[in-house]
Amino acid sequence: MTPVTVFAGRKVALFGLGGSGLVTARALQAGGADVAAWDDSQASRDKASGQGIPVVDLAAADWSGFAALVLAPGVPLTHPVPHWTVEKAKAAGIAVIGDIELFFRERAKIAPAAPVVCITGTNGKSTTTALIAHVLRSAGRDVQMGGNIGTAVLALEPPAQGRIYVIECSSYQIDLAPSLAPSVGIQMNLTPDHLDRHGTFEAYGAIKERLVASADVAVIGVDDEASKQMARRRAASGRKLVRISGEQPVDEGVFAGVTANAGTLETRIVQVLDGKPRIVANLAGIGSLRGSHNAQNAAAAFAACFALGLSTDEIASGFKSYPGLAHRMEEIGRIGRVVFINDSKATNADSTEKALTSFRDIFWILGGKAKEGGIESLRRYFPNIARAYLIGAASDLFAATFDDDGRVAYERSGTLDIALAAATRDALAKPGEGEIAVLLSPACASFDQFPNFEVRGEAFRALVKALPGFEAFGTPTA
Repeated sequence: MTPVTVFAGRKVALFGLGGSGLVTARALQAGGADVAAWDDSQASRDKASGQGIPVVDLAAADWSGFAALVLAPGVPLTHPVPHWTVEKAKAAGIAVIGDIELFFRERAKIAPAAPVVCITGTNGKSTTTALIAHVLRSAGRDVQMGGNIGTAVLALEPPAQGRIYVIECSSYQIDLAPSLAPSVGIQMNLTPDHLDRHGTFEAYGAIKERLVASADVAVIGVDDEASKQMARRRAASGRKLVRISGEQPVDEGVFAGVTANAGTLETRIVQVLDGKPRIVANLAGIGSLRGSHNAQNAAAAFAACFALGLSTDEIASGFKSYPGLAHRMEEIGRIGRVVFINDSKATNADSTEKALTSFRDIFWILGGKAKEGGIESLRRYFPNIARAYLIGAASDLFAATFDDDGRVAYERSGTLDIALAAATRDALAKPGEGEIAVLLSPACASFDQFPNFEVRGEAFRALVKALPGFEAFGTPTA
């Protein structure tokens, strides 16, 4: 844990006692702050009390004595309306901040030179975060990884000289972190998301841009127009900028180049320094970095690790041993030439699109609780589908799409176990050579049959591992 000493001897209001909120409260207490915590949930309040955290009804509290309000990132700051605690904090004239802000204030106090990499973007930030941390660890560095990826930032070891932090940041967290100042800040990409929390796409983008605007080195993807504009503004500031792309060459920076070799496509990471390109890594054969979306992730990871002083060989070696993230294009194993892919995290069509571009001859398991638009946007990838297996509440909707299109053979499996058995049977019976995939990429939420995508993915993994002849791959990062 990182004790937060910057509020020692002062009273701090805290709202939101979920996982990160409990960690934040304990970190403030460990640093000497007087914490007054509250949550709308009685169960959460009881849990906090059981851990020795003072629970105070903030609605009835005297806010004039508080030095700050620490807000959980999931609580509305501005939209659709500010939470009532935010209004009370404004009336009292105190700052509204989050745990990322507390971390950066503590870092500035005790170890301002401790390297910190912060990663944001609409898509790919978790994989990029995990990949950077893995490469750094594989090169022997002291690494702490956390933030939006799962481990609360204040649960990490305290900032120290030579200890590198790799932190995934959501827009919610950035909005509560005015002192955010990473050594390397990465903005992956930007598409409309979380507009209910930020009001407009422009406001959402402006929040994301804060992370790279304040960084010593800004690594910015240029595969979408909004991020390109961020890169232009950063370049105009005269501060260090590294452009990255998973789709096209850049004049200066890091990009992914795709070439054909013996009938297969190989992705190479190319660094351009002083206008001179050089190949620095080859992703061929690295299953955990398969697909065009991972090309941008790898380009960002290379740029960050290179900026932190790693050699090209150290980075390329780290790429080769990267196990991937659970439930995100996770290669579980194979039976012969059939590889089994757990992409349970793909809870909408945009996420599933990345999986459908990564394979040919896909035996596709999909369905669950459908999102708006269903799988209509995926029609152009239907030629990659050998057969589809429908599960869950979306079966009728998706069957109608397939019937209308006419290119995809499918069956209504109903449940995941039946779908896997059928897909495995058909994949093993398919003649030919070369790799084929049994792919769970649902394009749906899980809530009709599973409590969350993790449970759905774990069920798929367990079913696959029980298949006769199964050979496992490496263990993914949770």
